[in-house]
Amino acid sequence: MSSPTDTSRHVLVAVAWPYANGLSHLGHIAGCYLPADIFARYHRIAGDRVLMVSGTDAHGTPITVKADQEGVDPAQIVERYHPRFLEQWDRLGISFDLFTTTMTDNHREVTWDLFRRLHAAGYIDTKTTEQFFDPQADRFLPDRYVEGTCPSCGSPDARGDQCDGCGATLDPIDLIDPRSKLTGAVPEPRETEHYFLLLPKLQEELATWLAGREHWRSHVINWAQGFVREGLHDRAITRDLAWGVPIPPELDISTEASEKRIYVWFEAVIGYLSASKEWAQRSGDPDAWKAWWENPEAESYYFIGKDNVPFHAVFWPSYLLGHNTEAERPLNLPTNVPANQYVTFRGAKASKSRNVGKSLLDYLEAYGADELRYALATILPEQADTDLAEDELVRRINDELVATWGNLVNRVLAMTRKNFDGEVPAPGELDERDHQLLATVDEQLAEQARMIEAVELRRALKAALAGAQAANGYLNALEPWQTAKTDRDRTATTLWTALQAINGLKVAFAPFTPFASEKLHGWLGGEGDLVDHGWQRHEVPVGTNLGAPAPLFQKMDEPETD
Repeated sequence: MSSPTDTSRHVLVAVAWPYANGLSHLGHIAGCYLPADIFARYHRIAGDRVLMVSGTDAHGTPITVKADQEGVDPAQIVERYHPRFLEQWDRLGISFDLFTTTMTDNHREVTWDLFRRLHAAGYIDTKTTEQFFDPQADRFLPDRYVEGTCPSCGSPDARGDQCDGCGATLDPIDLIDPRSKLTGAVPEPRETEHYFLLLPKLQEELATWLAGREHWRSHVINWAQGFVREGLHDRAITRDLAWGVPIPPELDISTEASEKRIYVWFEAVIGYLSASKEWAQRSGDPDAWKAWWENPEAESYYFIGKDNVPFHAVFWPSYLLGHNTEAERPLNLPTNVPANQYVTFRGAKASKSRNVGKSLLDYLEAYGADELRYALATILPEQADTDLAEDELVRRINDELVATWGNLVNRVLAMTRKNFDGEVPAPGELDERDHQLLATVDEQLAEQARMIEAVELRRALKAALAGAQAANGYLNALEPWQTAKTDRDRTATTLWTALQAINGLKVAFAPFTPFASEKLHGWLGGEGDLVDHGWQRHEVPVGTNLGAPAPLFQKMDEPETD
């Protein structure tokens, strides 16, 4: 395979939008950003047409909370953190096609278009409801400005929209002993008018759609189906706020006493569509987004943490179904929502707001990008929460990445340079051991492809490492450092075979350690970029001049203990 063609699969990789209230920590990275990048990189190498989008969520309540604390405009918070997000993605090698923000005119227009369509189809209407009001601050309180005791699990620090303790989706009115995050006062319920998404109208169609979701992770599909079985309720999609996407002008219900905005839980997920359209505009073909959204053969994968399951497996599909009711060209619903569980730090969930877990940029000061990517990929919380310990990250890097894969490359290149002037030698007739190693590498590549397609990324990395272990075992059995003294032909065959195996393994490791694989691609005489050569092992021609051997990865020092 080479470059994608018009007949290639179209794969949308939609990645959770981080709030601009602080830098990402390793829980975020292992939860959704690294898995999304591994998945996208595999599909690009396989020849598929990938569109990977996300952006800074500018309108989340955490941004306004931080702005209030600092006494600045919320836009200043976004403008502070968005460039840092771009820096961390670049340094870690997270390969977005577009990482934008929800502050763009494009995002507002796309949000308005979907709002209008759902309103015209009868899925959005106004209601008078009660919302908490802080009498000391003299203002209505958004959900995250209210904290209290969770009615489901009793956690004392539940937010007005969700409880981190049990994952329950909440309404501020449901909280026990609510308190204002602004002043600590007991908030008062007061009547206010808002727009609601009429979810019960979509419940039956959503339940039918969920019933057809095959191969979803059990914790995702079970949660989504259970949520729907309990019965959907009308859900407010506007709030009394001064920051956020306005309501479409002709539908605005703001009053002198209350300014309205579309609430972030509704508009942020629309960012996947708006970012796709923005990417198309930037590419010079404004209709290019349609290949991923209106093509029924296209696939879409939403990489999120488990706390975002309701928004991506229930709410977002609901308003896509509502949009499609009378749409001439329906929009694609998610193919899969491979939500990861949590990464914990000594038993506590990583949290920007609670300062649990160092930022990604802090880690990148100590770890190389490939080394950190590899270590995190070994502990991805795909099926259960994973506790992160720095000594385990260091062990994975030193004992597996450096000692097994990096050392394999270094010693084969070094022996080839020493014995054959750094050129790929001509092999003799291959025996069963040589054929077996190459067959193992090819089989592992095929097995990896199946695993990554199923978003089983930890298993896919284990398959790559198993290939490297097989190559090391082959060398240990044939001992080319010994046969170089007695049998030049056998040494040539051994090193030729090992180089061919390494050329396949560089592909196997490429989604996980892209910088090293690209470097190795050049050392082995590969032309152009590795991504253009397909998910397969190519033969390194005899006579190819190899790059000078150098360590692919850096061994890490053991972390200091408390």
